[in-house]
Amino acid sequence: MDRKRLTITLKKDLLPLVDEVIDGARIRNRSHAIEYLLGQALGPRVKRALILAGGRGIKMRPFTYEIPKTLIPVHGKPILEYSIELLRDAGLRDILIHIGHLGDKIVAHFGDGKRFGVKITYLREEYEHGTAAPIRQAKKLLDKEPFIMMYGDTLIDINIRDMIEFHLMHGAPATMAITSSPKPYEFGVAKLRGSKVVGFREKPQRTPRISHFINAGLFIFNPSVLALIPPRGRSMLEQDVLPRLADQGQLYAYPFEGQWFDVSTPEIYEEVLKEWKR
Repeated sequence: MDRKRLTITLKKDLLPLVDEVIDGARIRNRSHAIEYLLGQALGPRVKRALILAGGRGIKMRPFTYEIPKTLIPVHGKPILEYSIELLRDAGLRDILIHIGHLGDKIVAHFGDGKRFGVKITYLREEYEHGTAAPIRQAKKLLDKEPFIMMYGDTLIDINIRDMIEFHLMHGAPATMAITSSPKPYEFGVAKLRGSKVVGFREKPQRTPRISHFINAGLFIFNPSVLALIPPRGRSMLEQDVLPRLADQGQLYAYPFEGQWFDVSTPEIYEEVLKEWKR
């Protein structure tokens, strides 16, 4: 990433506060620390997000016979509303929502987003072409600046501004939020070397040496990633795009310690109702 050398003068009592940010890994020195703090103070440099909310939610039946999975309530609010609030609170106000099954109910609930402090644009799914197809469909809206993409059926407690700074500091085309799971073989598994993802497999076979780091369903992509998605036909982010980025050394992992749930089954939904605290 391009940088310009500057000389600055700070008050002595500020230096200890700057040094507290240095962790020796992600932020290695005062220069990185000052850049990070300025980024946090000046607001997000990634301004648009795409949420995938078009799935049929087959595993969540009978709930999803009547409502889309992303509208299933958790403590009085739809799952999708938590995602919108997460983005809004991080300063992202321009949100694209990709809708499909019972999508009109999502539109009826959220409208243009004004009531929730954001601007919402809807993309209607024409065919079920996989999780990378919505990016292709939104290409004209996403081809200028880095953007966030997230699954609409996950609940995640993560510092988005910090993830944005992580992405920009590494300068790679893609960053994936990762968490750990005792059952990684049920998700997309990331093999790491430092902060870099050097291998990615969707729902691999269960083996003793399997990594416990999994795809948490939230990404930051540069526009260059659009070139990896075929112009037509079915394309899966988890099977076609992420493994290729990992093989090319162009995918970084952002670990976080907050709560995370993939609300994919009634059993997990029951757990969410007991444990989700955001």
